[in-house]
Amino acid sequence: MHAVAGGVDRVARAPRDLLDAPVTSAPPRDRAVEASAARARAVVPPAHAAGCARRMNASERRATVWRVVVALGAILAVAGCRARVRQPPTPREATIADRVAQYGPAARARLAPFFAAAGIAYPPERFVLLGFKDERELHLLASSPGRNLAFIRFYPIYGASGVLGPKLREGDGQVPEGFYSIEYLNPNSVAHLSLALSYPNSYDRARAAEDGRDALGGDIMIHGGSGSIGCLAIGDQAAEELFVLAADAGWQNAVVVLSPVDFRRSVLPAGYRAPAPWVGDLYAELRAALEGFPLEPTPAPNGAVAADVP
Repeated sequence: MHAVAGGVDRVARAPRDLLDAPVTSAPPRDRAVEASAARARAVVPPAHAAGCARRMNASERRATVWRVVVALGAILAVAGCRARVRQPPTPREATIADRVAQYGPAARARLAPFFAAAGIAYPPERFVLLGFKDERELHLLASSPGRNLAFIRFYPIYGASGVLGPKLREGDGQVPEGFYSIEYLNPNSVAHLSLALSYPNSYDRARAAEDGRDALGGDIMIHGGSGSIGCLAIGDQAAEELFVLAADAGWQNAVVVLSPVDFRRSVLPAGYRAPAPWVGDLYAELRAALEGFPLEPTPAPNGAVAADVP
């Protein structure tokens, strides 16, 4: 911009010097000379008169040139500034399809032996996730046409804040407890990839209304990475597998059960105190529901995997 302005100054200086030059006065003449000059002007031919007009209007022309130069300089300066502040186009955000294309082949290859061992075709007809806070495990169950739900595999939970007990309000750092669905998949998560849960659900809202609580919070995710506040962090590869599985099988009918402990195998720690009277009823429902889900197969003495017999 300085180079353009400097050029304008140089171009404009010469016309201004001409405009600022002193004008000398002609010496006085006597009346006879003036009369003779008047008669001469009266008989000047048209072409000569036009030339005189051009000479008489030279100062006006210099002023016009000055104005044009200044205007052109301003236009060039503005155009130069606009060229420098032009912003690059905003990158397009990734879609679910983009992430499935990116991570799908490797994620399906990692899942394949687990589905084969369980005798469940991939992609499954439906799937269920069981999250256990005390054990810090997330279990994947799936079914296929003609086959009931079967245990597929479990994922360690690397990050989950709070203590045993349901989430009651925004900012309490608690992971929810109860029965949830998957609302959507986030392909642009700050924690790699994520599956958004339906907290607060109708049960959470009804209990909050009874307690007189509001501001229940939200945005509870199962996501990648190793740290989390109020969500479940399961690592990037596990997040890729569940993200691709949900996209392939459809997440709309998936069920996510979050429980303080795996009531099929353990009980609440001694000294646990429920934060509200209705928590006991919630845990009774969780205990009954978990009894209907298959357990992880138990390794046999020879190293083979034997299914638990109900």
